[in-house]
Amino acid sequence: MAFSQPDRYISLLTDFGFKRVFGSEPNKRLLIDFLNTLLPDYHQIRDVTFKNLENLGGTILDRKAIFDVYCEAENGDRFIVELQKVKQNFFKDRSVYYASFPIQEQAEKGEWNYELAPVYLVGLLDFIFDDHKNDLTFLHVVELKDQDCRVFYDKLKFIYIELPKFSKTLEQLETHFDKWLFLFRHLPQLYEPPPPLQEEVFEEVFEIAEIANFSRDEYRSYQASLKAYRDWYAIEMTGRQEARQQGREEEARALVIRLLTRRLKQELSEEMHNRLSTLPLPVLEDLSEALLDFATLADLDDWLAKLNS
Repeated sequence: MAFSQPDRYISLLTDFGFKRVFGSEPNKRLLIDFLNTLLPDYHQIRDVTFKNLENLGGTILDRKAIFDVYCEAENGDRFIVELQKVKQNFFKDRSVYYASFPIQEQAEKGEWNYELAPVYLVGLLDFIFDDHKNDLTFLHVVELKDQDCRVFYDKLKFIYIELPKFSKTLEQLETHFDKWLFLFRHLPQLYEPPPPLQEEVFEEVFEIAEIANFSRDEYRSYQASLKAYRDWYAIEMTGRQEARQQGREEEARALVIRLLTRRLKQELSEEMHNRLSTLPLPVLEDLSEALLDFATLADLDDWLAKLNS
């Protein structure tokens, strides 16, 4: 699928784009529509109220990625949804930590029976959990359960969406949820609303997200946010490449050590392990071929000595 002129619309994964579409009172219908694709029938949202981020605690860096909304369900229940969208170290730990804020803030002064409103934490993730790399499931709903896998406490739920795993094309979109995820992944690549997304709610998204409608200050803010997102993405990709490279080197080193042990019919010394640990991947590949001609440990010593000569 080919798209043209990729800069007509903003990216919803930038801090600016996410908050422009979902984080303001005039546009709260869009947030309600998206959240209702995630929440159970009994907590379909009728209204939301945005909370003042300055009162939420934590560092500015931490709080940039999330915001809270107070929700009123169609059945009258009031509950809290916390949204996150970027990768952080110990992300699951941070999710639990962030969820504790809307729980603690429900405490009342004086006599209080400790009854809590439900709390949902929604993580819209532009990354894949390390322990789910080989799992095709991209929507995870996590609850507190007992040893028999029965829900022990139903007022705290974590909902995570691993966006990189969502790979449907326009022609494959089936549900309203599919269409939202497609916009999160591909909005900047679209030049005009395609037929599957020509619904009233999505037409509103396209209008709000069109860069030509921005003021000069809004445009500058978006460009700064886009640069920050691209810088983060570049760092993330570099880290992944380095990890893959390191993984290949470790595999090659382990293979060379096994081959040397068999060829020389003896275990290598700790000193030799240390010498081999500094060899980059191309040299390890050369060594894996050269060792076929080795007869003694001296041959290995000579070969390594020639590297520094």
